[in-house]
Amino acid sequence: PVLITKKMVESMKPGSVIVDLAAEAGGNCETTVPGKVVDHKGVKCVGYTDLPSRLATQSSTLFSNNVTKFLMSAGPFST
Repeated sequence: PVLITKKMVESMKPGSVIVDLAAEAGGNCETTVPGKVVDHKGVKCVGYTDLPSRLATQSSTLFSNNVTKFLMSAGPFST
């Protein structure tokens, strides 16, 4: 079902971002185009159909960066 109409999108501030997790099934936003990022009057609508597979890499990178920063903050290392 459409939950976010074009009128709602147009009332958003420029620079706003909508991530439509239902893009693969047609989307919950009227401006969604499956598989693409659409800019509608300054509001971006992300309609990726492979979002779960994109997130795994980013999650792993984020976790490894956090662990590295934590270990580096533990103090100086000597050999």
